[in-house]
Amino acid sequence: MKQAVGDLGGVLVNVAILAFPESSASVVFGMYDLFMSAGRDWPMLESGTPGKQLLNPQIVTRDGEPLTVANGVRMTPHASIRNYPTPDIVCVPEVNIPPGESLQGRFNAELPWLRECYARGAILATSCSGAVLLAEAGLLAGQEATTHWAYCELLGSYPGVTVRPQNALVASGEGHRLVMAGAGTSWLDLALYLIARSVDIEVAMQVAKLNLIDWHAIGQQPFARLARSRQSDDAVIARCQVWIAEHYQEPSPVTALVRLSGLAERSFNRRFQLATGMSPLEYVHTLRLEEAKQMLEASDKPIEAIANEVGYEDAGFFSRLFRRKVNLSPAQYRKRFGSMRKAIAATPA
Repeated sequence: MKQAVGDLGGVLVNVAILAFPESSASVVFGMYDLFMSAGRDWPMLESGTPGKQLLNPQIVTRDGEPLTVANGVRMTPHASIRNYPTPDIVCVPEVNIPPGESLQGRFNAELPWLRECYARGAILATSCSGAVLLAEAGLLAGQEATTHWAYCELLGSYPGVTVRPQNALVASGEGHRLVMAGAGTSWLDLALYLIARSVDIEVAMQVAKLNLIDWHAIGQQPFARLARSRQSDDAVIARCQVWIAEHYQEPSPVTALVRLSGLAERSFNRRFQLATGMSPLEYVHTLRLEEAKQMLEASDKPIEAIANEVGYEDAGFFSRLFRRKVNLSPAQYRKRFGSMRKAIAATPA
């Protein structure tokens, strides 16, 4: 990795930001702006004179031609992937397609280029669902990874990939050169990490202060919803999904599901896991916790009362399970997201 030494006139860190029709302009341009800011903007605020630019971000595409990205934004890249010199860092934004949709034939030019860049020593950094491209390129086999919470099941379907859905940022691979950020605005964390790693942590802190960026230390699980709750093609399991959506708070719900299915317990558990990607008990817990999240956000009910309403007689067990799955205690979740909901509701239309 080339280190930018601004005061000594050192070599800039070359950052290629890959764009394609399925990417969003906000991530591509947002990363570009943060990388351009590093070293330049903080001195301008302090002394009125811009500092030396420390990174050289360039937007690249497969052919270097203008393209329309998600939401109809027209983008003109700086270069094509083939006439751009070997980058120090490659940033891959999200792949804006439904989680189950095939990538076959979409990235025939980009995938070999990503493999080449990695082989030559570049850091490959992905935002959100962009991690799926690393898996498609065969670079995540035997590695830990993260991605947007809605794409964790898809990413985990690639051979040898260990998904860490609770992490907002994961660094894997040789020399930790595969860096992945989770959902939404965790690309901000990714950009700060890359600035700190390639230039200096103080410069990264300056960029964070300038842009009021708050590190996503709690991870992304508090934002997750039941992404895998789509209706099963298995008619028996689909009927059970419909029933449990209305009766998850009842005692011994898994026993009731087995009875409703008419199957032997082992057969039911196997078919349910195959159809939904979760065991029946995990599915029930997920439904209950999602309802608890809504109640914590929207009401002032005591936590013990919420635990009882969603089906837990032991409030202590509920709180421990909630913390393990969501990365926050129920009280912390309410403080963070209940106040957010109230603030949004109080905003004049």
